Amino acid sequence: MVSGISAVRTGACPTLRAWYFIERGFASVVADGPGKRDIEVGLIGREGMTGLPVVLGQDRARHTAYMQVAGGGQRISTARLRQAIERSASLHQSLLQCVHAFLIQIAETVLANGRSKNARRLARWLLMADDRIDGHELPLTHKLLAVMLGVQRPHVTAAIKTLERAGLIRTGRRVIAVLDRKGLVKFSNGAYVLPEEAR
Repeated sequence: MVSGISAVRTGACPTLRAWYFIERGFASVVADGPGKRDIEVGLIGREGMTGLPVVLGQDRARHTAYMQVAGGGQRISTARLRQAIERSASLHQSLLQCVHAFLIQIAETVLANGRSKNARRLARWLLMADDRIDGHELPLTHKLLAVMLGVQRPHVTAAIKTLERAGLIRTGRRVIAVLDRKGLVKFSNGAYVLPEEAR
């Protein structure tokens, strides 16, 4: 059991030595490149785990995963997990379903990024984050959300103000509270539903 996880972070294309099955909090998977702005490509909470390339027979991760909201979970070495997969076809199938769901989430994130305005993208992201925590208060900063959405901070501030004026969220110092989930779902204009159905 791993408790108080605050970071699951690795460098570029590291060898995957351990997996984390997150039980509280959630991690962001972030794509980055030299001289380019980082952007989140997916969220992993209690529905999934880090280290997905191992399920597909790979031993290196191209992107960085780190805890967005600290929590706890279970840790297992890659070697032990591979042994378990070899012994259990049903375990392997379950893990492949997690990979499939995450790939759908990534595809829907790309679609939302290309088609939706920043406020709708933020609504979708807040709903996905809210699904992965207990309660409805997210410890987030504008700077962090800028990375998650791949935009500059002024665009995040404008999107937050739009959602606040609509009565969907409340903001405080380093926290965003979800006030109206149904309203956020409607505001996201369909961007939220499909990846969440795949979880």
